Amino acid sequence: MKHTFIIAEAGDNHNGSFELALKLVDKAVEAGADCVKFQTFVTENVISKFAEKAEYQKENTGSDESQFDMVKKLELSFEQFREIQKYCQKKGIMFLSTPFDLDSIDFLQEIGIPFWKIPSGEITNLPYLEKIAHTGKDIVMSTGMCTMQEIEEGLQILQKNGAGKIVLLHCNTEYPTPYSDVNLRAMQTLREKFQVPVGYSDHTKGIEVPIAAVACGASVIEKHFTLDHNMEGPDHKASLEPEELTEMVKAIRNIELAMGSSEKFPTESEKKNIEIARKSIVAKRTIKKGEVLSEDNLYIKRPGNGISPMKWYDVLGTVAVKDFQEDELIVL
Repeated sequence: MKHTFIIAEAGDNHNGSFELALKLVDKAVEAGADCVKFQTFVTENVISKFAEKAEYQKENTGSDESQFDMVKKLELSFEQFREIQKYCQKKGIMFLSTPFDLDSIDFLQEIGIPFWKIPSGEITNLPYLEKIAHTGKDIVMSTGMCTMQEIEEGLQILQKNGAGKIVLLHCNTEYPTPYSDVNLRAMQTLREKFQVPVGYSDHTKGIEVPIAAVACGASVIEKHFTLDHNMEGPDHKASLEPEELTEMVKAIRNIELAMGSSEKFPTESEKKNIEIARKSIVAKRTIKKGEVLSEDNLYIKRPGNGISPMKWYDVLGTVAVKDFQEDELIVL
């Protein structure tokens, strides 16, 4: 199994603070993630002043302010993202950010991100998809809220406009996602239907589902994380804290190792146990040379370094070639 690419999704959990954004980078590095991802946007280009908050946003941040005002407080400047990218390079972790508007696409293209991460909400945004596709870069695209037809249409737009390789992420955009709504098997449906690599963007609480996704063949895992669940902001409660992120990364790496080969064979680590765990044909009691070997004087016991019990009927009826003590391995 190939290395699972783990995206530690900082998103807007920096709460608009450049200093907190750098701390999130540090925690992603400590956890062993492959990439730390943010969200780049110009609020005026993304959200109407009349847009309402999602229910989970109201629950987490109250309903007094508009979605525009909430998001505006979470905005970092393009110049700050330049500095975050430099900090990531210094720390040895890949920097990535999802653009939410056309100006942000231009900016991220300018500073040179390695691939695009398209969020679920932009799959039905034709100008957005075309602009990203025209760069020719590889794309990872989340599919939350989507029908299969919408995914197919989005893929066609990307492919016919010059996009590079595409990975589809199964996703549910409720924060947090109820386990009953995860539908993890749908990830495999995406692979079979569209013949592209697949992964999983997770919004459940805990780390069980992304680990299960890796066992189901996810090539990319994306998971939100925060410095503290109790911080103010829309996404903190559905995010992992640093220790949990570290635990998830470790578990995924263990699952990668455990998936191993599709072939069935005795591994090197277990070969030494073959003689100990298997059995051989032994003397059930004292047997004299020349005595006929039968079910009355033979038994099957450990260790397994003698005649295999699979030869039981070949041994029965033969003559003892020597005296045998009780429990002694039979030889012919």
